[in-house]
Amino acid sequence: MKFLKYHALGNDYLVLNPVDAKRELTAPEIRRICHRNFGLGSDGILYGPLPTDEADFGLRILNPDGGEAEKSGNGLRIFARYLWDQKQVSEEPFTVSTPGGIVTCKVGSEVRKIVVEMGKVSFDSETIPVTGPKREVLGETVEINGCEYQFYAATIGNPHCVLPLDEISSQLAHELGPILENHPLFPNRTNVQLLKVLDRSNIQLEIWERGAGYTLASGSSSCAAAAVARKMDAVDASLTVHMPGGNLEIQIAENYVITMAGPVTKVGDLQLDWETMEKLF
Repeated sequence: MKFLKYHALGNDYLVLNPVDAKRELTAPEIRRICHRNFGLGSDGILYGPLPTDEADFGLRILNPDGGEAEKSGNGLRIFARYLWDQKQVSEEPFTVSTPGGIVTCKVGSEVRKIVVEMGKVSFDSETIPVTGPKREVLGETVEINGCEYQFYAATIGNPHCVLPLDEISSQLAHELGPILENHPLFPNRTNVQLLKVLDRSNIQLEIWERGAGYTLASGSSSCAAAAVARKMDAVDASLTVHMPGGNLEIQIAENYVITMAGPVTKVGDLQLDWETMEKLF
């Protein structure tokens, strides 16, 4: 089975064309393929292009735990680069349908910088979803390991929990991430971002992704956290998101429609040997 591997700021995905797959992968097969010791290793699998009447291309995003994500900003940029490499798109904008909504992508002459209009961020508890009465989830409190943390919840087609903090670290993301991901507040689980505002034009993130764990970078997390910082009136409408894997440029419209721009790097073509699929765990 043939895969193409790309990374977006260290957030790596395998692209699998359904034509090469022959059939849909099972959850145990996805877990094995994404495993960094027993498989090809990745933060997920981009399964597409798929036929759709809603957009130019359809895409499914398979998490390394065998589940499925509604949307992925880095995954969408990678998929756009893949379509460019396969000569299926030109420099004209094109649309991609995901379970989390339709986005518009553009690959310019500088193929390593890809622009995606990710859609509108919502803070509505029913849309995210977050348990409790219908409301915008802004500056609420959650207790973790005896400590209280302020959080904001948002969705850009997938759920996010953003914690503004004075200091952030990968260690703290590993500590708080899995607890918040599976917290009863979030019936569909959630992605988690630790947010530090640097100034009006820059924020810093540490990220724990739902179904993937600690991640060097995330496009949808960047969009959600940037929107939260804007909602807090802590940043301007144009800003840079700094993550361990690198930086993304974010533009926030008045209605919280987010446009994201950042690089994609091709890693290589990979061929899976089915020997590694024996005795799946």
